[in-house]
Amino acid sequence: MTTSQPSNSESRSSFDRLHPKVQQWIWHSGWNELRPAQAAAVEPILDAHTDVILSAATASGKTEAAFLPICSSLAFNPATEPGVEVLYLSPLKALINDQFDRLTDLFERIDVPVHRWHGDVSGARKQKVLRTPSGLVLMTPESLEALFVRRGTQVLPTFAALRYVVIDELHAFIGTERGAQLQSLLNRLELATRHRIPRIALSATLGDMRAAAEFLRPGGGDKVIDVVAEDDDHELLLQLRGYVASEPPFGNGAAEIDESDADTQRAIAQDLYRSLRGSDNLVFANSRELVETYTDRLTRLSEDAHVPNQFFAHHGSLSKELREHVESRLKDRSMPITAVCTSTLELGIDIGDVDSIAQVGAPPSVASLRQRVGRSGRRGSPAKLRQYVAEAEVVAKTPPPDALRAQLVQSVAMVELLLRRWYEPPEGGDLHLSTLIQQVLSIIAQHGGAKASELFSATCGNGPFLAVSETQFAQLLRHLGTEQILMQAPDGTMLLGSIGERIVNHFSFYAAFASSEEWRLVSGGHQLGTIPINYPLVLGQLLIFAGRRWRIAAIDTEHKVVDLVPAPGGKAPHFIGTMAPVHDRVRSEMLALYHSASTPAYLDHRASDLLTEGRQNFTRFGLDRHRLLAAGNATYVFLWTGDRIANTVVALLGAAGLDAVKDGLSLSVAKITPVELIAHFTALLAGPPPDQIELASRVHNKTTEKFDPFLPESLLNVGYAAKSLDVPGAWKTLASVVDAEIPS
Repeated sequence: MTTSQPSNSESRSSFDRLHPKVQQWIWHSGWNELRPAQAAAVEPILDAHTDVILSAATASGKTEAAFLPICSSLAFNPATEPGVEVLYLSPLKALINDQFDRLTDLFERIDVPVHRWHGDVSGARKQKVLRTPSGLVLMTPESLEALFVRRGTQVLPTFAALRYVVIDELHAFIGTERGAQLQSLLNRLELATRHRIPRIALSATLGDMRAAAEFLRPGGGDKVIDVVAEDDDHELLLQLRGYVASEPPFGNGAAEIDESDADTQRAIAQDLYRSLRGSDNLVFANSRELVETYTDRLTRLSEDAHVPNQFFAHHGSLSKELREHVESRLKDRSMPITAVCTSTLELGIDIGDVDSIAQVGAPPSVASLRQRVGRSGRRGSPAKLRQYVAEAEVVAKTPPPDALRAQLVQSVAMVELLLRRWYEPPEGGDLHLSTLIQQVLSIIAQHGGAKASELFSATCGNGPFLAVSETQFAQLLRHLGTEQILMQAPDGTMLLGSIGERIVNHFSFYAAFASSEEWRLVSGGHQLGTIPINYPLVLGQLLIFAGRRWRIAAIDTEHKVVDLVPAPGGKAPHFIGTMAPVHDRVRSEMLALYHSASTPAYLDHRASDLLTEGRQNFTRFGLDRHRLLAAGNATYVFLWTGDRIANTVVALLGAAGLDAVKDGLSLSVAKITPVELIAHFTALLAGPPPDQIELASRVHNKTTEKFDPFLPESLLNVGYAAKSLDVPGAWKTLASVVDAEIPS
């Protein structure tokens, strides 16, 4: 159910329903009125019987929309028994620290304490909460998981009086293993406290409100109240700048390609420097390696100009101290700063107003771009988005897909969808079997053992893993038993096996996502951050890290510590990561752009030329009429679908004995002509679609999540099929390819 925007009189009525002490805080803060989301949220949250999703733009006051009525409810009905009354769950420790500072003053008005609880908070402070639980506690899911595992008997006395759970940045959890963990933890809280706890979720980027509601309350999404505040029509100033990387002059060796990339990076860095210096900005690069590279280049430009450096790196591998230094500088308006970052500054950490957002390369998704743009244009000023997209020079040997300028066209497609307020909806169907294993082990550790029927009821039957059948669950338990992860007592109680105990007792258990072992980088006794353990290191090696250049002075292999000293040169380390999947809608928007003749006004001259060139090559290759293209001894297949369908088609072709590879915009099928490939497609479509699980069994690289190695092959196939394959969609797409090549 979705509420409408309140009128002025309704807004006044909402204000009147708040507790007088909360009203005083509002007046003391200098507010003239409640914002739309804040007014609309008062009634359902004060009701204290319903789940609520607050969906509103960044900086629209979602935090206050949740906590003004929550504080009023606490003030109207003071606690009579000890216990935490409100639990706030966030995906980031930094966001917890930020909200702690933001909420403490409000909660002091109603004499309710506020507590932080995460890995950087001292044990003494946590013990204080356990001894005298009260007020608001701000946590990450991992901290709540650790509380269940390590202090299972204290969960009930700590949360017996719990009245609200607030989940911040809901979109960051939906569809992920961490999100499945969050769902399970919320269910376990209600089982432990034996009462239903209203869930209040906040987000600025939800592509499908119904799916979000079902995520928030599995099996009960139809009863969730959606408070949706439409975006204000803030002005958005846009520019997309294009660049062409020159073809290496002597073949295509790695060093020559690096030099070609360096020329483009140098040009982009110079434009960033000219546009951003002297103001506050965020520059989003698509990897930690690029963050380090551009921070270094911008720092060097500052040094060459003999001016103070205003450009600093921010990403997840930097130490907490370095990240917090950048965050505090962003809040300090006395000195301009530009943070070059990954998605670490995409979420709702309050860094104040920034003048503009810069995006280097195509963004990971439209939803991500929306989050990033929302960091600019607050308090009535226009939002500013600068995009910088590089394409390789097209020469005779350039593969046809690379001549379509796909990076630039994808960037334009995402901007166009952003302007239409479309964002990717969450992918459905994933069974999250990896996280199910974690939750089974966690429940057993919490209670010291559990019956199989109790485990199934808590996780699958009445829990968030609703799609897992009783037969599949029994199969999972049996396999975990053969692997000594679980064992069964004579009375049927499931216990941790020898390997299961080692897994649960390891510090990494509480996170649902995998994390690799890492080297710690230090200089002068101060930790700078970490890099993956598999990154090759030698004494004297030059590195760029934290936007500065270093030389490796010592390597302590026993303690995994690398000592660095300043150096004149260096190269950014490579960090392992994965690209975000592209949605069907983005690909279809790209196809529409290729067919279109209009050029967006926000493209600069070079970007406009690149778009025109991409369109001309699209027509020259006949892709305006066909979906197959012969080149050398291979055939390129243009599906114009997202990655899930493309992955399925690759699996279908592989099962038929064809050598197919997904390569960005197209599939490449080796040693076959278009006529022969159409014959394969036609023969394939003449029969029934293959079983999706059987098709998954033919895929080799299915182990992607943290606890996947503990799954039996049969369940690994089931999980992969549900998450990564779409046979009906692939079948429909192949039929459209055949129709395009063989007109009726």
